[in-house]
Amino acid sequence: MKLACLLFLSFFQLAVYAQNTIGIPDIINFANPDYHGGTQTWSIRQAKNGVLFFANNDGLLSFDGNYWKQFPLPNKTILRCLVMDTVTGNIYAGSQGDIGFFASGSNGDLVYTSLKKLIPESLRDFADIWHVEIYDNAVFFRANKKIFEYKDNTIKVYKAPSEWRYMRRAGNRLLAQDRNMGIVEFKNNSWQPACNHPVLKEGLITGILDYRNDTLLVTTLKNGIYLLHDSQFIRKPTLADPIFNGDRIYCAVNVNKNEFAVGTTSGGCFIINLDGKLIQTISRTEGLQNNNILCLFLDKNQNLWMGLDNGIDMAAYNTAIKRILPDKRNQLAGYAVRLIGGKLYIGTSDGLYSVPVDLNNPDLSFSKGDFTRIANTGGQVWHVNEVNHQILMGHHEGSFAIRNNQAFPLLPGIGSWLFSPLPFPENNQLLVGTYNGLQLLQNVGGNVINKGKIEGISESLRFVLFDNENNVWASHPYKGIYKIVLSADKKTLTYKVYTKANGLPSDVNNYVFSIKSKVVVATQKGIYEYNASADKFVPSNILPPVFNDQPIQYLNEDADGNIWFECDKKVGMIDYQKSISTETYSILYFPELTNKLVRGFEYIYPYNMGNIFIGSEKGVYHLNLRNYLAHVSPLTVLIGRVKTVGKTDSIIYGGFDDQINHRSHERKISALPNALNSIHFEYSSPQYEQERNIEYSFQLVGFDDQWSTWTKKTEKDYTNLPYGNYTFIVKARTNLGNESRPVSYAFKILPAWYQTIWAYIIYACIFLALVYALNQWQKKKFLQQQEKYAKEQEHLKYMHQLEMDRNDKEIVKLQNDKLESDVSHKNKELANATMHLVERGKLLSKIKEELLRIQRNTPGLATSADFKRLINTINDAEKNDKHWDQFVSHFDEVYSDYLTALKNKYPTLTATDLKLCAYLRMNLSSKELSQLMNISVRGVEIARYRLRKKLNIATEENLFDFLMNIKMEH
Repeated sequence: MKLACLLFLSFFQLAVYAQNTIGIPDIINFANPDYHGGTQTWSIRQAKNGVLFFANNDGLLSFDGNYWKQFPLPNKTILRCLVMDTVTGNIYAGSQGDIGFFASGSNGDLVYTSLKKLIPESLRDFADIWHVEIYDNAVFFRANKKIFEYKDNTIKVYKAPSEWRYMRRAGNRLLAQDRNMGIVEFKNNSWQPACNHPVLKEGLITGILDYRNDTLLVTTLKNGIYLLHDSQFIRKPTLADPIFNGDRIYCAVNVNKNEFAVGTTSGGCFIINLDGKLIQTISRTEGLQNNNILCLFLDKNQNLWMGLDNGIDMAAYNTAIKRILPDKRNQLAGYAVRLIGGKLYIGTSDGLYSVPVDLNNPDLSFSKGDFTRIANTGGQVWHVNEVNHQILMGHHEGSFAIRNNQAFPLLPGIGSWLFSPLPFPENNQLLVGTYNGLQLLQNVGGNVINKGKIEGISESLRFVLFDNENNVWASHPYKGIYKIVLSADKKTLTYKVYTKANGLPSDVNNYVFSIKSKVVVATQKGIYEYNASADKFVPSNILPPVFNDQPIQYLNEDADGNIWFECDKKVGMIDYQKSISTETYSILYFPELTNKLVRGFEYIYPYNMGNIFIGSEKGVYHLNLRNYLAHVSPLTVLIGRVKTVGKTDSIIYGGFDDQINHRSHERKISALPNALNSIHFEYSSPQYEQERNIEYSFQLVGFDDQWSTWTKKTEKDYTNLPYGNYTFIVKARTNLGNESRPVSYAFKILPAWYQTIWAYIIYACIFLALVYALNQWQKKKFLQQQEKYAKEQEHLKYMHQLEMDRNDKEIVKLQNDKLESDVSHKNKELANATMHLVERGKLLSKIKEELLRIQRNTPGLATSADFKRLINTINDAEKNDKHWDQFVSHFDEVYSDYLTALKNKYPTLTATDLKLCAYLRMNLSSKELSQLMNISVRGVEIARYRLRKKLNIATEENLFDFLMNIKMEH
């Protein structure tokens, strides 16, 4: 009987185990290519600034929300464990055959320091370090055979009694497991027995957690879960034990004060409350990369991190947005959601599913249960609703009524989009928008019957509604908006199509909705509403101006008057309840849902503030708006890396100096050479569950005049910065307007060598030298110009002189010509005078000869006094020098005082000699000389001979040439 009861209890536990909460936390996968590390991750810890660190096969990894960094160990071995020292900021780490710590270096990067040298040399032989804990100002490292205590720069070694198998700090106690001694506690500088239950000899402890009061919760690899109270070790049954019996618990962590998480080697992660009830399973089915979990860690924002056998995953366990997957295996698209009669109905791309929910729970995503597929609903489900106490389903294959988890056809074979009750409650009638126009259904005696097609239109109508005047409005995405008027008997209709010609911005992508009791159309250019007086559509102001000209695909008004929308693939809400603002309205976007809705089949079902359902490509998203608005945790922003950019990048700040985030004014300013004036900044916010919601604004003081616009970018480059002092400041904010404190990084770019004081001194010297050289050059140029001017003047003067000389020559020539003319004239006169003298002499001689002949021939005449007087007169005339004096005057005038010069040079010359010289100078012949001198030719020769002697002329020298060369000496 007892065995039967145990078997029954086991089956009951299995049934309850299968029922998880329907809401699954969003799971983010980080594969090996994302973090560039090894496959296995063994331990996870978080620094006080929010940065996460991972012990990985390839060393230490860090993640700040946007950027992964890797820090291999010097010996390139596997890093097995790590712990954060919140006082010093050091990261103590254990690896294969080594212990040590990572600390911030001079440039803010992490530098590893080994402590192995502090271990006594005889005890340095050890393998993997599996656990490291900080307790009582000391750091403890556990290997299989030794535990090392590092304190005050010395290491103490505790050898294992048999084998150290586990170590953990919990409940302000440091506990370890030894194979023979069981659980021991470190007290008074020694390991003392705490509990030695038989299971501890065989079983391996994999986790020790806080439980309640002084009790600890202990997980074992193969033996389940236990409670440790004082020295008592008590089995703790849970509803997940059946799965643990066939699996191995490898790690565990407290999730909150009421729940803990267990990681297994093949089943994934299980969230269990302290009463042993299974709350949530997180496995490959829910989105993990694999089910082999090596370590678990809960960060400051209650995100559950899982180090896997291959990869790293994060489950946003505490977020207000969760996924609901009716079919976890196939993850079908969600098209429609309705809460009806305590059940949640979800229409998917392959069937209608339902699950019971606890309506007393303000957050229905925490309801536990399994989805059931409604029979006969395979295929696309477009719509589900309750009309007149009937559950109706619009399906690709027709309209169906849902009763007793089964679908019954109403319009078989006629694809149906939706149901819209007529505004005449007494008729119990409703329109069905189908693939082929409108159909009419009517509720008669609790049964829905088909009243047939309303003739007049055959278009597919997926959007159908009524206005206040009982007109039917429908839309076709590619053909326009239809205004339909039904006949009184509802058998026929008339309609008018409204397109771009009727005020709409386009003929396509127009969707009709009813908002604030108005018929509005969502278009690619904002919202338009119907103007009845003009019978056309005009731009509407029903939404804030920010939506003007924006592409809007979906609108829905909730019970509180807030408007939910999908705009350009982004989901948001116009909040008129002033939930997050004191303004008339506020606009809230949900970046977590961006691009998640099914394109063209957007769907939002705002049941209440705690339960909003959004159809997506993979199931349905559940949004607890109340919790979402309340989840405003302190936002921090970090500068993760600063590096110079060039031919080779150089990191100048690694991001691990806490002063950058808390005491940046104490940090030494980096001074960079001018060649490194292109700077790259990386920044992030370690709000891992809100990474998609965060925007950043930055400013480089000293360069930017103002803050940048808010952006999703997490890096900024500045190139070719001039020298000077700069401070880069960045801040972050969420979509809820939660803004962080700014953080800053100050640096200085040094002047280039040509911009230093010495360079300027050199420039000044060069300038002065140039001024001097320029002055000298100008002076030289001036002198050259002067010289050139002088030469030009000299040349001009010379030319002028030449001109003057030429003129003088001309004058002289003219004068000479005149003189020559005068000389020629004088010569002619002289020649004439000479010839006259010659002729006169001839005449007188002839007259004298005639008279003498007459005298001889006439006796008595010789004695005649008159005759004698006549003869004497002729003789006197021959001797008269008066004409000679006149001749000399003319001669000297013509020949430049020739006779005077000759007389001065040869004073012994007589007048006859001078006459002879003058006549010779005139180149007269001997005959002419004899006539002029009244001597014979022989006498002329004799006179010439005598003259040569007086002039001391050599025999070979020509007398004429000699006389020609005689000049007047002054």
